[in-house]
Amino acid sequence: MATQPPVPRQEIRFCRAPDGVRIAYAVHGSGPPLVADSCWLSHLQYDWQSPVWRHYLEEWGREHTVIRFDERGHGLSDRGVTDHSLEARLGDLEAVVDDAGLDTFALLAMAQGGPVAITYAQRHPERVSQLVFYGSYSGQPDKDPTEAEMNDTLDQLIKVGWARPDSAFRRVFTSLMIPDATEEQHVWLDDLQRVATDADTARASRRERLAADASALLAGLDVPTLVLHSRGDRMNSFEEARHLASGIEGARLVALESNNHIVLETEPAWQVFRAELRAFLAEQVPRRAPRPGTLDALSPREVEILRHAARGLDNDEIAASLHLSARTVERHLSNAYAKLDLHGKSARTAAVARLLTRA
Repeated sequence: MATQPPVPRQEIRFCRAPDGVRIAYAVHGSGPPLVADSCWLSHLQYDWQSPVWRHYLEEWGREHTVIRFDERGHGLSDRGVTDHSLEARLGDLEAVVDDAGLDTFALLAMAQGGPVAITYAQRHPERVSQLVFYGSYSGQPDKDPTEAEMNDTLDQLIKVGWARPDSAFRRVFTSLMIPDATEEQHVWLDDLQRVATDADTARASRRERLAADASALLAGLDVPTLVLHSRGDRMNSFEEARHLASGIEGARLVALESNNHIVLETEPAWQVFRAELRAFLAEQVPRRAPRPGTLDALSPREVEILRHAARGLDNDEIAASLHLSARTVERHLSNAYAKLDLHGKSARTAAVARLLTRA
């Protein structure tokens, strides 16, 4: 029996979404930050054992600091969650990015993460340096009416068979995602479905994903964008990729010659995926180094929090206003004081004074 390769070092952390749900996220690799907007099924630890996903994690971590998270109700994040709306999922992404202390980063939207990533980029344009869609979409409200019956059938399959020890029911989803996979890969994805979440959460989250739509925001995005999509994808059709690429000015579409929603390591399409993503992320233009000790050194979020402090709000009030945790606010203020070379009890007053003087 083949020995499983060692799991690369990753740090698992937890943060609180605006509604209090604990979100687990992991950090591995080194280099510029790359945030992977979570797909439907994930488990931060179990993914490293995967003959389906592991090559992605290893590839991304070679040149980037990768931040990925388990969505609410999945993996190591809080289970038993009932709110899987677009706004709730957006709050999860915002919480992870803030807790990780990221200023600007490349955002990778995986599968159902598309509407969340689009909405985030629209609301926080100063923080997203590059946007990548992989097997994703902007919204699915106008699908062919005949698909409603199919979705009802899949919903029943989840209800009846998700938790069963045998994988016959879950294999339906596996066959849609990786039809050209080996039996080992099929079995792993069968098992992931059961490990990642429970049947009730799988049904509820899937219904919300089918309803999510951020198509109206595409034309307003102004960020370098790459769209990668398998021509034969049975989960999200290639037409979704065409819609994304045509809706975002300057976006580039790369068609992957594969039938798999998740391109496998042995496919020629995997080498295309690697090369295209590496080249695109390498195109990032380095920002001019800010002058140390000045307000230019602060991130947009740190400046925003200082502006709230200048209005006389305490940390709890700032946290409530920005939908952050008080701990996150404290961390951003501490970072701001350090960048401004301010120390002691007067640091807050001095930082606010500098902000008001510049204004």
